[in-house]
Amino acid sequence: MDDLELLATAAYLVGHLGDCIAALERAYQLYAYGGDTRSAVRCAFWLCFHHFNHGEFGQGSGWLAKASRLLEGSPKECAGRAYLLIPVAFQQVAIVGEYAAGRATATTAIDMARRFGESDIIPLALNLVGRSLLREGRVPEGMAALDEAMVEVVTGEVSAPVRGSVYCSLIEACEEIFDLRRAREWTDALSQWCDRQRGMVTFTGQCLIHRATIKQLHGEWIEALEEVRLACERFAVAADAFASGAAMYRLGELHRVRGDDGPAEVAYRQAAEAGFDPQPGLALLRLAQGRTAAAAAIRRAVDECGGRATRAKLLHALVEIALADGDTESASAAADELAETASMYGTLASRAVSSQARGAVLLAEEDARGALVALRESRRAWRELDAPYEEARVRVLVAAACRVLADEETARLELDAARRTFEQLGAGTDLAQTAFGTGPGAAATFHGLTARELEVLRLVATGVTNQTIADELFLAVKTVDRHVSNIFTKLGVTSRAGATAFAYEHGLA
Repeated sequence: MDDLELLATAAYLVGHLGDCIAALERAYQLYAYGGDTRSAVRCAFWLCFHHFNHGEFGQGSGWLAKASRLLEGSPKECAGRAYLLIPVAFQQVAIVGEYAAGRATATTAIDMARRFGESDIIPLALNLVGRSLLREGRVPEGMAALDEAMVEVVTGEVSAPVRGSVYCSLIEACEEIFDLRRAREWTDALSQWCDRQRGMVTFTGQCLIHRATIKQLHGEWIEALEEVRLACERFAVAADAFASGAAMYRLGELHRVRGDDGPAEVAYRQAAEAGFDPQPGLALLRLAQGRTAAAAAIRRAVDECGGRATRAKLLHALVEIALADGDTESASAAADELAETASMYGTLASRAVSSQARGAVLLAEEDARGALVALRESRRAWRELDAPYEEARVRVLVAAACRVLADEETARLELDAARRTFEQLGAGTDLAQTAFGTGPGAAATFHGLTARELEVLRLVATGVTNQTIADELFLAVKTVDRHVSNIFTKLGVTSRAGATAFAYEHGLA
């Protein structure tokens, strides 16, 4: 029976989840039949763990109930009950959002595990304590609990599935609160551990995704592509649909920033098919393509999302998309929420995102001086994080603000620096947008016009009607009417002829 548990662990680590579950089910039956309740409950726990991790909550809950019945008549405090408290705490923290209750359950599990010598339970429970605290915005306390979980992993005798799970959870937590430096540190540690486990598939695939994310941040896009392609291959072998979806989403992000729209769209669709939400990447792809689906998609995603960390990533994209659509009010509300999140997390990257969003909104509201203060703070933060792509995008906004203030020389220097970075990275879309005036910051760089208004102006300059423009851009005629009215106001003209003359005179058409 012990051999069956070892077989289950080995099967899990090499990506054969079906074989893992079959071995655990057989081990459970033999332990239960032989009267070894403690070992049977341990097998039931792992079955619940694996089913929960793959979104199969019905089957996971079924094994939890089965093990609970097996413990009827057992002492109120025993090793088996310690195991069963973990999935209960997981449900409370990750599914229903009862964070305080989840912490209490996990803490009870830790106490029992220490008394009965169940070393696997302690880091899993500490991890749940930490994640619950983070979701309440208690970042220092949460990270302290996660660090303690890692100490248990490093110094204690824990199984490989526990070690890998806690590593990955800690990295995900760092990414959630935008603690990118810490994420890189733990990704390096996970990489070293994975490299020592020859033949392991399960955590090496996740590690590759984390590594790709870090490399993308630091401008190592070619290396990031290789990492994520390897991850896709690993997950294909492991038949882990959701993890494969995460890998496909990262692949889509890399293709998108490189301007490879076709491969990006394929990757996002494959991510969605695997059950992984392709937002905000897909909405940003649609924005770059000038399609109106972007605004509806990102708003839907934000409306459905309740978690602060996930909302922050969506809101960052919403600011850009809303401003391109001329919706300054929505962009401003999103920037306000990002500021609250940055204040709560206190991490450098969260402040960089918040300042960038606020600067973009102030720019659209024609407060170029206020925008520059926020944007320069954001640029400093991205530079300190060694994030060249994000820094270059902020420099485009800085150039826009300088141009509004008639500081053409500084604007040109900033824009040239941003273009050099885009060229070095291979950021095709951003390079094209800065060349033609539709990138981030175009609203102020081009006489206060948003990217969408610039599109409309160019079509107005060809002499077509508003109905034709609406058909071309897949907009309602009333929306085009509003854009044309805004264009007249911003350019100080009163007719289509005046707008056309302005466009040709200033190189906008």
